[in-house]
Amino acid sequence: MRWLTVGLLALIAMLQYPLWLGKGGWLKVWEFDRQLQQQKEVTRKMEIRNAGLDAEVRDLKQGYDAIEERARFELGMIRQDESFVQIPEKFPGK
Repeated sequence: MRWLTVGLLALIAMLQYPLWLGKGGWLKVWEFDRQLQQQKEVTRKMEIRNAGLDAEVRDLKQGYDAIEERARFELGMIRQDESFVQIPEKFPGK
C-alpha cells in the first residue's frame, strides 16, 4: 500500500510540473503578463506623444500663427515693421 501512495504522489508531481514550469506554465504566463503591462505603458506614452504631434501638424497646416510662432522663437525672425530689442539676463552672483 505504501508503494501505491508514493507512486500516486509521484504521478501528481509529474502532472503538476508542466502546469507550473513547462512551456506554457503559470510562471511563463505571469512573465508574459508583466511584459504586456510594460508594453501597454510604453504604447500609452507613445499615443499621447503622437496625439500632440498630430495636433501640431494640423495647426501648422491650417494657420499661419503656428508657423509665425516657430519662426519667432526657434529662428529669431521678426516682422519687417518690428524692432528687435534684446535685454541681457543678469549673471548669478552679480
